[in-house]
Amino acid sequence: MDNSFFFCLIAFLFLNSCRDVGESEPSTLHQFSFSENVLDYKGAPNSPRDRDMLMFSDQGAWFAYGLPDTIGYHGGFSGPFLMTQENGVWLSPVLQRLEFNLIDPGKQPSSLTNALISQKSYASHLEQVYVGSVLNVKQELVYLSAHTALQRTVVTNRTDKSISLDAQYSGQLFDVGVQAETKGDQIALISEKSDAVGYLLFLDGAKGIQIQDGLSYNLEKHRFVLKPQESKSFLASQTFIFPEYSWEKEKRAIEAISFDTLLKRRKVEAQKELLSLQSKLREKFNDSLYLTLAAKARLTMQNNWRVPAGELKHQGLFPSYHYEWFHGFWSWDSWKHAAGLSLYHPELAKDQIRAMFDFQHENGFIVDCVYRDTTIEAHNLRDTKPPLAAWAVAKITQHSSDTSFVKEMYPKLKKYHRWWYLDRDHDQDGLCEYGSTDGTLIAAKWESGMDNAIRFDGAKMLKNSERAFSMNQESVDLNSYLYAEKLYLAKLAAFLHLEDESKNWTDEAHVLKERIQKQFFSEKDGWFYDTNLKGDVFVEGAGSEGWIPLWAKVASSEQAKEVKDKMMDPMKFYVKVPFQTMAADHPKFNPLKGYWRGPNWLDQAYFGIKGLRNYGFEEEADVATIKLLEGAEGILDKGTPIFENYHPLTGKGLNAPNFSWSAAHILMLLTNEE
Repeated sequence: MDNSFFFCLIAFLFLNSCRDVGESEPSTLHQFSFSENVLDYKGAPNSPRDRDMLMFSDQGAWFAYGLPDTIGYHGGFSGPFLMTQENGVWLSPVLQRLEFNLIDPGKQPSSLTNALISQKSYASHLEQVYVGSVLNVKQELVYLSAHTALQRTVVTNRTDKSISLDAQYSGQLFDVGVQAETKGDQIALISEKSDAVGYLLFLDGAKGIQIQDGLSYNLEKHRFVLKPQESKSFLASQTFIFPEYSWEKEKRAIEAISFDTLLKRRKVEAQKELLSLQSKLREKFNDSLYLTLAAKARLTMQNNWRVPAGELKHQGLFPSYHYEWFHGFWSWDSWKHAAGLSLYHPELAKDQIRAMFDFQHENGFIVDCVYRDTTIEAHNLRDTKPPLAAWAVAKITQHSSDTSFVKEMYPKLKKYHRWWYLDRDHDQDGLCEYGSTDGTLIAAKWESGMDNAIRFDGAKMLKNSERAFSMNQESVDLNSYLYAEKLYLAKLAAFLHLEDESKNWTDEAHVLKERIQKQFFSEKDGWFYDTNLKGDVFVEGAGSEGWIPLWAKVASSEQAKEVKDKMMDPMKFYVKVPFQTMAADHPKFNPLKGYWRGPNWLDQAYFGIKGLRNYGFEEEADVATIKLLEGAEGILDKGTPIFENYHPLTGKGLNAPNFSWSAAHILMLLTNEE
């Protein structure tokens, strides 16, 4: 029998390992079984660009891990998956593997391949456990910071006799332009494609680093004896750090840390955030099923969290780490992320807002999307996104009451709001249009956020001024967002005791409200549509933009009732996954081939459900929320990711998994929020 074996397991512990956490932890730890294994990280990459598995990260790190499910990879954690390089590549199947060899063949343990007890995941850490006839082995991975993950292995002699073992670390790199080099007692990982540097430390005294061809390494075997029931701990670290951060400072923190203290701290922090969410859940959704969903949504956002690096000066969330072209920050996504984050992590929510306003132009314009490394992808300056920034700031203020943040953001929000009327109101009639800075129709469609929506099929471009162009139609959702933004700006001004400014915003909103109700509502169809510039021709074809006036509270009560009736029509919008982006009975409805021609985007569904609540249709909002969450495949199941959008008739998840704004809007659907 082969007398060597590998150990690995990933698990998040809230329950089994919280018995020794101490009095500083919340007293409701037993309530958090719903947060165990809410996402399934099992898998090992077959190639550097393998994206068949989910990945765990924390603290805003630009690297992530999984739980290996392949026999040859036992002994460590899958990865890391490096988002420090290109648009995400796996550096290794398992970078720090720990192999144990029994010295005395007569006391050989059984194979740990057959002794795997559990692989679990939590918001705070990963854990894996093996129980053999001779040994127990437990491995845990927790993030010390955005730059470092610690891996601890504890091996325990289960027998009543002493045993002798050899322990040895090793690792194999994929050929992705990263070379391993020995630097004293550490291994440095130098990339030819990124300025981030990796470091491997072995904190249990392991010695004798040997590197072959820069792509593999091993350490000298370390022999030790375990007495009956005795345990020995092995600790190693993996760091991937950008040059704007200090490796020497990080190394000192690694060497000083107590693993147990760190793990306890991360569990407490995660549990406090889950408690914050739990306290805000609607009574109808405050049970284990929806608590599990809230935990999954929160963890989805955690895995997309990134600290400042390169061009990005504040932390924020990717739309999805899983899709290679979503490794940046988008303005529309950012406003939605911040609104969701405000429910449990207001400081991160604030920075998500700042991350986009770092790129605000002098005239108030906000860039569409920005990236860490513009040699991979350039910032998109061709358009902005719908104006929801003031909404997001107001949401943050609702939960944090941070006067300094409002003082910081209010002047910037005013400039952004005024910019719309300067650069996106072609006929200067007080109603705005989507447009672009380069005059292209495609960028103008991007600016709407609803890229290929049918309402833009016949649109043309008009020049307003140099680098300011509009479509030849006025959009109901845009002007409804602007109406809502005026009211949010009024609230923020009042919060700062700027009473005259608050009144001016309210007066402006009142005027705009009358214009929206009169111009964009079709009495014949009972629906809100875009119009031509003159406002006398509707751009027909019912889409989700038609209920944005209900979300913004700009519709009359009579108009809201008619829109509600269409929303609840099973031939139109009340389908398996209700409130999709266009009516199911429209001839151009095509969820599989139309990004915005039928899929259910959870942000749009949320706007619809919130719109119903705004006009007192609480019963309809509740049943629609339940129907939505039950109809969207896998949303209520443990393990499965939250998708970018869903097929409204089949429920199948579509496009990018692990999508942040979907997760953010799930949290808003479940909670009591203004």
